Amino acid sequence: MVVAGGGTAGHIEPALALADAVMRLRPDARVVALGTERGLESRLVPARGYPLELIPPVPMPRKPTADLLKLPLKVRGAVKQTRDVLERVGADVVVGFGGYVSLPAYLAARGRVPIVVHEANAKSGLANKVGAKFAERVAAAVPDSGLSDARVIGIPLRHSITTLNRAALRAEARRAFGLHPTAPVLLVFGGSQGARSINTAVSAAAPAFAAAGIGVLHAHGPKNTVAVQQVPNTPAYVPVPYLERMDLAYAAADAVLCRSGAMTVAEVSAVGLPAIFVPLPHGNGEQALNANPVVAAGGGVLIPDEQLTPEWVAATVVPLVADRQRLAAMSAATLSTGHREADVVLARMVLEVVKK
Repeated sequence: MVVAGGGTAGHIEPALALADAVMRLRPDARVVALGTERGLESRLVPARGYPLELIPPVPMPRKPTADLLKLPLKVRGAVKQTRDVLERVGADVVVGFGGYVSLPAYLAARGRVPIVVHEANAKSGLANKVGAKFAERVAAAVPDSGLSDARVIGIPLRHSITTLNRAALRAEARRAFGLHPTAPVLLVFGGSQGARSINTAVSAAAPAFAAAGIGVLHAHGPKNTVAVQQVPNTPAYVPVPYLERMDLAYAAADAVLCRSGAMTVAEVSAVGLPAIFVPLPHGNGEQALNANPVVAAGGGVLIPDEQLTPEWVAATVVPLVADRQRLAAMSAATLSTGHREADVVLARMVLEVVKK
């Protein structure tokens, strides 16, 4: 199996989760990942134990524009190199997750190797729209992604997340981060690099959290800092640059305030955490669309980035996190929207295509 999902963690992590699921179902399988030197895959894929084949990047315009006219020359070389990889490794199936690695993979495999497409976002990108036209099977995270006849399965997630028992891991997680063992805890993060608006609004509301007896675990990003004066005899406000163990972070928390990228929404839903979503303020609005199913089910709250202020956090987030009964209802609601089994479902789809 050759997986194509380079560039961002939102493309790479589902590809690796699928790879892990295939290996659990078929230990005799071989998985090869396609990627580029500039993408996160150059670090993430080898760390998970899979070989990485590098091809030239083909940046994909989000919409049909004049940039499309520049694609043929860029694509041609990448397709040739990708075709060489498919032949050399003896590919039986290509699984693409969108982005600038997937288009060459789809074009190289067309008519030669069966293709499976997975779309993680609420709005499909151009690469997956192309790949879906000649794919054997098409899967999507949510309905109405723009890919016709796509089977809605959710997003493949890491096994450590889909099998997470938050209650069983709670005490260990609280100790690991230096959090109060029983007080409510809000988990805060804004992606791997942090988010300045989230950092500013939440850290400025630290006195309100302390007064309400709420602890905070705040991942502010490796290039940012958060200065918070601890209030004696109150639950700790714990700032960290980065969260290496998201399973521990989720287990330690009672609620989360975060961006609403597709992977984040999928993980939060799978573990059943009530969420305050702050969609990225630029792009095509897909982060708000990602969060909508959870919000509609009652498992989350959505606040536009420009409206996220310390005053709003103190007036809205603090009482929400302090209300255990409301948190329990929201947790049940968000769990109902999750897809813990998506990795195995997609793995079986892929293996059926190979068998066929």
